[in-house]
Amino acid sequence: MWSDLVCPWCYLGKRRFERAVAELGVDVEVVHHSFQLDPSFPRGTSQPTREMLAEKYGRTLEEADAMQAQMEERAAADGLEYHLGRAHVGNTVDGHRLVHLAADRGLADAVVERFYRAYFTERRSLFDRDSLVELAAEAGLDAGEARSVLESDAYEAEVAADGEQARELGATGVPFFVIDRRFGVAGAQSSEVFTQVLRRALEPAAS
Repeated sequence: MWSDLVCPWCYLGKRRFERAVAELGVDVEVVHHSFQLDPSFPRGTSQPTREMLAEKYGRTLEEADAMQAQMEERAAADGLEYHLGRAHVGNTVDGHRLVHLAADRGLADAVVERFYRAYFTERRSLFDRDSLVELAAEAGLDAGEARSVLESDAYEAEVAADGEQARELGATGVPFFVIDRRFGVAGAQSSEVFTQVLRRALEPAAS
């Protein structure tokens, strides 16, 4: 599962995929991969999301606000609580580096889920290292180890490699899912679509 930590569609796609898995009652191993929507964004800074959307799509700030409100409604329909009115965007590489640390500790999904809820529901920052360390600790990581990672260049190469792999697979955005190394699903598709793909993946391979 390739995603960015400040991508509202990624949190939505994760939840829809999880619902499909639960409905089928199958055991799956989820591997979280990093994808930065804007790796050029200066680290340690942020910008109001409404301004970013207006610039990116050539909209007014009022139209950007409407886009945010529509996203909140979509999320609510899937049981997620988004508060996007005062959201900011920024460089997510540090958050992704902590997800890689979490993967090495068997806590990747817990950390990803905590980051999503913090950002989209609680309006907490994913661009400030103190905030990231606190959130990572809440998800089960050792705070000292998380801070040591952020104060070094640990997992920088892994984050970059994830992005390159996504591009090699043809992904131009996220969320992007590869199921059983055979089936690709782009975007936050409905739970029904994920269910269909999972069922195909469970079918015996043709001899």
